[in-house]
Amino acid sequence: MEILRQGASQLGLQLSAQHLERFQMLYEELCSWNERLNLTAITGYRDVQTRHLLDSLTCLLAFPSQETETSIPDTVPVQRPGRALRCLDVGTGAGFPGLPLRILLPDLRLSLLESVGKKVTWLNHIVRRLSLTGVEIIQGRAEELAHDLAHREAYDVVVARAVAPLNVLAEYCLPFCRTGGRFIAPKGEDAQLDAEQATAAIALLGGQLSAIKQVPLYELLGDHHLVVIDKIAPTPERYPRRTGIPAKRPLSSA
Repeated sequence: MEILRQGASQLGLQLSAQHLERFQMLYEELCSWNERLNLTAITGYRDVQTRHLLDSLTCLLAFPSQETETSIPDTVPVQRPGRALRCLDVGTGAGFPGLPLRILLPDLRLSLLESVGKKVTWLNHIVRRLSLTGVEIIQGRAEELAHDLAHREAYDVVVARAVAPLNVLAEYCLPFCRTGGRFIAPKGEDAQLDAEQATAAIALLGGQLSAIKQVPLYELLGDHHLVVIDKIAPTPERYPRRTGIPAKRPLSSA
């Protein structure tokens, strides 16, 4: 895990021997299960370290801190809120970015939302294998769960690595954010254009674009950005629309 260790160090994260042991176990279990369940197309040792693990950890740059933030820093702030954050990973797939975030933040109250049964089976296995506490695994769709009062506007941080336009992701994710919470979406080189085209949808859903942060790890991750959206008002009750509609009829960019 040397590539991961070095990349994390550049983010200001010092990975302990226990961290690295858990990441190594996650890699080995993922490769073993992937042979049967086809959980991910990314299985090479270097690629898992960069495109799954390190990519996930970059989200910590935008996690709320005790300091008044005027911009997203290049290294992870030392200070965190004086309470355990509640975080939801929407469409987590094989567990990214949620699992690496939980490995680094032992007090994180993490929920993993995934609709595909075989991936839910994997998530239950790996959470037990890594002895991670405070992790809830939910099988379901964002369009339905976001209307459940136990989850609607209940999270401090919502993350999603799903490959979808930002106006679609915003409809899935912002209804889960509490007012004052934050939605973090890792994006590639098209982050600026994607965010501009989603501005109207973000505002409609109660959000406000806070930052488009280029992650300072170009040699490892390429042109990688974090789109950071703060929740400034409640999401209207009708959103998200019923299952499948956000993707089929995305909210207007006008």
